[in-house]
Amino acid sequence: MLDDNLKTQLKAYLAKVTQPFEIVASLDDGAKSKELHGLLTDIVGLTDQITLKLDGQDARRPSFAINRPGEETGVVFAGLPMGHEFTSLVLALLQVGGHPPKASDEVIEQIKGLEGELRFETYFSLSCQNCPDVVQALNLMAILNPGVHHVAIDGALFKDEVEERQVMSVPSIYLNGEPFDQGRMSLEQILAKVDTGAAEREAAKLGEKPTFDTLMIGGGPAGAAAAVYAARKGILTGVAAERFGGQVLDTMAIENLISVPHTEGPKLAAALEEHVKEYEVDIMNLQRAVKLLPGRPGEVHEVQFESGASLRAKTLVLATGARWREMGVPGEAEYRNKGVAYCPHCDGPLFKGKHVAVIGGGNSGVEAAIDLAGIVGHVTLIEFMDEMRADAVLQKKLRSLPNVDIVLGARTTEVNGDGKRVTGLTYEERASGEVKKIDLQGVFVQIGLVPNTEWLKESPIELSERGEIVVDARGMTSVPGIFAAGDVTTVPYKQIVIAMGEGSKAALGAFDHLIRS
Repeated sequence: MLDDNLKTQLKAYLAKVTQPFEIVASLDDGAKSKELHGLLTDIVGLTDQITLKLDGQDARRPSFAINRPGEETGVVFAGLPMGHEFTSLVLALLQVGGHPPKASDEVIEQIKGLEGELRFETYFSLSCQNCPDVVQALNLMAILNPGVHHVAIDGALFKDEVEERQVMSVPSIYLNGEPFDQGRMSLEQILAKVDTGAAEREAAKLGEKPTFDTLMIGGGPAGAAAAVYAARKGILTGVAAERFGGQVLDTMAIENLISVPHTEGPKLAAALEEHVKEYEVDIMNLQRAVKLLPGRPGEVHEVQFESGASLRAKTLVLATGARWREMGVPGEAEYRNKGVAYCPHCDGPLFKGKHVAVIGGGNSGVEAAIDLAGIVGHVTLIEFMDEMRADAVLQKKLRSLPNVDIVLGARTTEVNGDGKRVTGLTYEERASGEVKKIDLQGVFVQIGLVPNTEWLKESPIELSERGEIVVDARGMTSVPGIFAAGDVTTVPYKQIVIAMGEGSKAALGAFDHLIRS
């Protein structure tokens, strides 16, 4: 099952196991059970610390539990955790085997302090880059707290469950049999949701923070770069982010970051955070800014957060980024995660053999259509303009695919459904005004970005007609001492490498402002 190179790497990891444990498999006569048996046999052959048992009684087959002798850890994989989930498997093996997790002592104590019986189920797909964060977080919680149990389920192998529960987006998380949440979640986000007093405690802690010299609002490439440049100047630096990594976390393949031929969003986000942590930077996660209170010249600025916390700083770098633009048509919100999706890499496998639409003819839309065409039965790409805006090479590839239709000059007017899931889409031909309907099961929206500046509408910060923050050549906004960088600004070309450069420039501008004022 595993090639020699992967076995060599895995063997090196398993050398870190300090205590014996067992894998208990529940198999049947199917092909996937045979594959899983092969995978587990390869794993136990790499170390004498693991015992394989084939007498599991789990109703989901194939599946396996990772247990310590005489103790159920609550960690179960239903399916073959390969692809993006192979890392989740390796971490589970190490942590059950006694290797310490990377979580902070504070987070570990918070997990251990959770009360009650918490039985989580997560539906994932092997191509989903958002799923491993959830799977790994819930596995760790199960390992550290005997009251927590977690089953990670490959939705492609358990289609009856997926249909019954109407899972149309991954990761989809259930708690004690009821829907808990969907989409990427960090360990801290999950804990904040199950530990109801966590947000209040964190807000109180943040209220005691000193005044920062420079505070970054946002932890994407711009915010991270700004933090590194500010910290290197020896000034008191903080980063307050809704989620460190920002939109990069939702990006699959990155092939235009100079000097890095290929990487993936979650991997880059982890590298950004690791780099920032090399310096004395106070990182405050799960903090969504809701109000800016600029200080007068010579006074500090204050930012208020959804959690109730407030932070103060002499200078600010606003780097709150952007998010996927929505169509804003009837049915879109109602059927979000019930057929309406925004991540083809994550949710595409759930639509295997089905008919889907992709909205948008730019690079993102055409790339999504190409990717989906290899998974689903049929793709209809709908573009508002009379021609696609994607690169010529992408358009050529798309037009060569036999299961793709392209509709140009069309305005999507409604997402149709039966109350439970998407059943079709209605669009209007702009030239003739003729209204047409398509029967389909999924709609992937890829129509650009919207800057995250709603929280600044009542502030004196100047915004463009598109809602972007207006900045000068040094990254300063219309308010002295407040800078901005990245996709949230008027700087053209929303690219990771540009955001990093703009974040670095804004931090230097903030430092220059500090020493001159």
